[in-house]
Amino acid sequence: MPRRAVATETAEVVRLPGGDVPYTLRRSPQARRLRVVIHPERGVVVTLPMSARLGRGGADRVIREFLAEREPWLRRHLDRHAVTRARLDDRPELNDGRLVPYLGLPHRVHVTAAPAGVRATSVSRVGGDDGDELLVEVGPRDGRETSEILEAWFRERARAAVTSAVERHAAGLLVIPASITIRDTTSRWGSCSRKGALSFSWRLVLAPPAVLDSVAAHEVCHLRVFGHGPKFWALLETRVPDYVTWRRWLKRHAPELHAALD
Repeated sequence: MPRRAVATETAEVVRLPGGDVPYTLRRSPQARRLRVVIHPERGVVVTLPMSARLGRGGADRVIREFLAEREPWLRRHLDRHAVTRARLDDRPELNDGRLVPYLGLPHRVHVTAAPAGVRATSVSRVGGDDGDELLVEVGPRDGRETSEILEAWFRERARAAVTSAVERHAAGLLVIPASITIRDTTSRWGSCSRKGALSFSWRLVLAPPAVLDSVAAHEVCHLRVFGHGPKFWALLETRVPDYVTWRRWLKRHAPELHAALD
């Protein structure tokens, strides 16, 4: 049985008229064409098909020409991500009262020791004079970082919210997913395998509920239409008429969701 090809990544630099730009070159067996993504954390990621035949000059020439044609777009997005990154880096630490999004709303993190006699760590959402808080009461033997405690709490709520949304959309479309998994992905908010297994990022629970619902509907629609052709988008619109609005919201706010617990 032949060995299945796996994606490979290498760090590269392309020389453009405006200066050198580092990027990650990713060769993937799933890729069908050259694709460029500007990731909030990883920067420029260029994906090529594993067996792409690029002629004289190879990948370097093709990528350089491709990026040079789009340099204004490329630098505009890199500058925007740099500004966002600087703003996120200027936040307080989690234990010092950082604002963390939850259900699309800012919540100030307040960490304290658990009350006397209470051994288990707990997280609760409480209202305060200055806005909503996430109260983290740490048990005496809990050695986890605050980020680990909050991530576990968010994951539980993400699983409940995602499962509810998937079940509702699946019932409406008369489909049944093979499984529902909650992960911590960096490039996709949700996915659907050809066997009907659905996977979602727990960070969706940080966004407004309508965003999570839109992503859940998107993946459930793939149980009926696997690709992203006109039939798929028409089907998704029957479930979430304003899905475009929420796709744009997620794209715009992705950096702060991914960096919420950094």
